[in-house]
Amino acid sequence: MSKPNPPTLDVRDIEVQYGPFRAIFGVSFSIGRGTTVALLGPNGAGKSTIARTISGLVRPSKGSIIFDSTDISRTSAWKIARLGITQVPEGRGIFSSLSVSENLQLALRCQSSKSQVASLLNQAYETFPRLGERALQLAGTLSGGEQRILALARVLLIPPKLLIVDEMSLGLAPVIVDEVFAGLSAIKELGTSILLIEQHVNRALEFADQAVVLSKGEVILAGPVSELGDMDRILIPGKREG
Repeated sequence: MSKPNPPTLDVRDIEVQYGPFRAIFGVSFSIGRGTTVALLGPNGAGKSTIARTISGLVRPSKGSIIFDSTDISRTSAWKIARLGITQVPEGRGIFSSLSVSENLQLALRCQSSKSQVASLLNQAYETFPRLGERALQLAGTLSGGEQRILALARVLLIPPKLLIVDEMSLGLAPVIVDEVFAGLSAIKELGTSILLIEQHVNRALEFADQAVVLSKGEVILAGPVSELGDMDRILIPGKREG
């Protein structure tokens, strides 16, 4: 009888400190291969700190982070990126002085076949038609929402093993939010595991397989989305049933 596949990511009892201030208290969760975990909670709960800790920008003071069966708790951020973890932060993460097309081609710099590059670019433009319409436009002149879509398109070209998405839809119009989630769906279909930090709780829960809810740096609820009940009651302070 074969053993079940280990999770893509296993966060085990991590604690994070900024000097004497402890921000994260014994947080544990895992992300299965090709699945999505929504990391939810109010502002200041520690969501972005956890994302930065997984990607190597912050080191845990205790606990461990296992990625693809390897302990990366003390690994440099650039080495973690090479192992297959990509973080798309709140904001843009693109080269503003390059065109849309040049940004995408830069993501494909390690691809030697011109036909393969052309095929992947076409795939990106099919998934995000507005980028195809603006292929020659400087990325810095795109709207904020379009720049975030471009950042996602770069990920779609070379899908990582784990994608960390930190509030990509923050402040965007509903039609752009729809495009962001369409892009995430396309990336997930390619087998990428996703850690999703998202202000639109209902959209996040519709998209995710599992959810982890934080409050003041601690996990207060975790499990399959279908079993978590009324998330508004949990996430909105003072909300009561009536």
